Amino acid sequence: MKKLTMFSRRGFLAAATAVAVSTVAFGAFDAKAQEFNDIHFIVPGGAGGGWDSTARGTGEALTKAGLVGTASYENLSGGGGGKAIAYMIEAADRLDNTLMVNSTPIIVRSLTGVFPQSFRDLTPIAGVVAEYAAFGVPADSPYKSFTDVVEAIKADPNSVKFGGGSVRGGMDHIVAAYAVQKGGGDAKQVKYIPYDAGGKAIAGLLSGETEVISTGLGELLELHKAGQIRILAVTSTDRIEAAPDVPSLGELGIDAEFVNWRGYFGSPALSAEKADAYAKLLKDVQATEEWETVRKRNGWEKFYKPRAEFSTFMENQEKMVGDLMRELGFLK
Repeated sequence: MKKLTMFSRRGFLAAATAVAVSTVAFGAFDAKAQEFNDIHFIVPGGAGGGWDSTARGTGEALTKAGLVGTASYENLSGGGGGKAIAYMIEAADRLDNTLMVNSTPIIVRSLTGVFPQSFRDLTPIAGVVAEYAAFGVPADSPYKSFTDVVEAIKADPNSVKFGGGSVRGGMDHIVAAYAVQKGGGDAKQVKYIPYDAGGKAIAGLLSGETEVISTGLGELLELHKAGQIRILAVTSTDRIEAAPDVPSLGELGIDAEFVNWRGYFGSPALSAEKADAYAKLLKDVQATEEWETVRKRNGWEKFYKPRAEFSTFMENQEKMVGDLMRELGFLK
């Protein structure tokens, strides 16, 4: 498999409150031994989405590998992820054992003003995984290829509605618009319906509210294998190991490579010592069999960037994504 690049030369990297808390624990950390008794994950969206699966998969691997005693999870959706970010800032002094998962949308939504904060208002810990986006349809859909979708939009833009687990102008919308544009259609004619996280977007697809879903590959893989959803394409240049039966956009002649990172952030009050320890913890877990099981199950690509490298990467991505969003008309 070729080495991942977050942006190819012509590509790019590209909610009412629901709270679910399990095994709530309060932090304990031995700085000398760098041991964690418990860890709490904040998920900025609802259950069933990519953030949720990343946090729970990380917690699963950490606890099964014996690197952490217990892991707990809190779904704090609202404001396109802004509610969770605001909580991390406002309650910073009480969140010493807490990490928030996030991904490319923290860049996109900050640029579009969905929330006033950015990654700079938090303590970046590490990027941990990357995931290609994918486009899926119900098993009985008349669309057999992503090129069929593009042709339908060109013939009648109102005939195809995309759904996704992000706001209008957010990542799932941008990826769909970008792929349609590169396939010869008009990005501005893509009809998009936003949902609170990928789980609700999948429900919207299966209920007939939308014709196509734009989301992370990992959110569709099991449904694809079960025959409930057909994945039309992944946003890669070549076919990938996690989905060898799914065409890439590249082989369809559509140059719209996209891979989304996911990583973790601490509160702005988190000490440098503990932030470094968290970064090491997230590196150590990636060498375990338990992590490989989770990673392969979700179709994630390997992507580890510790604190300083992670921050620099996001600064570069911010500029690149901003330029691309202006090209597509999502930013002035």
